[in-house]
Amino acid sequence: MAHLDHFSAGWLSPVTAYVMACIGAALGLHCTMKALVSDGRSRRNWLVTASVAIGSGIWTMHFIAMLGFGVDGTPIRYDVPLTLLSLLVAVAVVGAGVFTVGYGRSRGRSLLVGGLGTGLGVGAMHYLGMAALRFHGSLGYKLPVVALSLVIAVAAATAALWAAVVVRGPAGATLASLVMGLAVSSMHYTGMAAVQIELAPQGGALDGATATQFIFPLAVVLGSFLFLASAFVALSPTEREAAENADAAAAAPLDDAATPVG
Repeated sequence: MAHLDHFSAGWLSPVTAYVMACIGAALGLHCTMKALVSDGRSRRNWLVTASVAIGSGIWTMHFIAMLGFGVDGTPIRYDVPLTLLSLLVAVAVVGAGVFTVGYGRSRGRSLLVGGLGTGLGVGAMHYLGMAALRFHGSLGYKLPVVALSLVIAVAAATAALWAAVVVRGPAGATLASLVMGLAVSSMHYTGMAAVQIELAPQGGALDGATATQFIFPLAVVLGSFLFLASAFVALSPTEREAAENADAAAAAPLDDAATPVG
């Protein structure tokens, strides 16, 4: 059994991964809250943005954490198509859960269905990302620990969707994002604890890209997107807020005109 090192970069990779998970959760949470007070196309657009934010935040968390993953005795490469597919899976399954809550008529049932589907999808993203690893050996799992990681993923997804529906105010949203980031990170490292690797005799060159060739640049791009999108969302009003601001602006001249002079 090969020795696995999950913290070869020290605390830099897990802390950075946690921060990215929190940013993705915060952005997705705010977008979902804005969607729930919007209608029509605006609601759909906010939900799409929430899906991309949470999904890419989870994916970025996973692969930044993987920058600190090493296996003694073999280099590691990443299958590019499978890695990109894991990103698409993350966004798609989170989107299914977010849209279930955004358009569901029964809040309780929507949370349960959306949380279950999203959690299992996040787990699928994690293990699909692990399937993209290329090294000199074979990959196996401790099934009870895999099951535990999926339970954590479902609980984290359900809690995030619940927070999007219930939480109000910046303080509550910030706390919910920190908890969601912790839950996603816990799911990742629980899943990594299930990994077992058997080394094989050294063969030829490994297919795929190194982490610095592919994972790191893509994580930087997605991280920049999350930061910029967070600023945009924080400054963007919903349709209802824009209408209220327009009404207030229209009423202001009338109030000034009604004020007696002298």
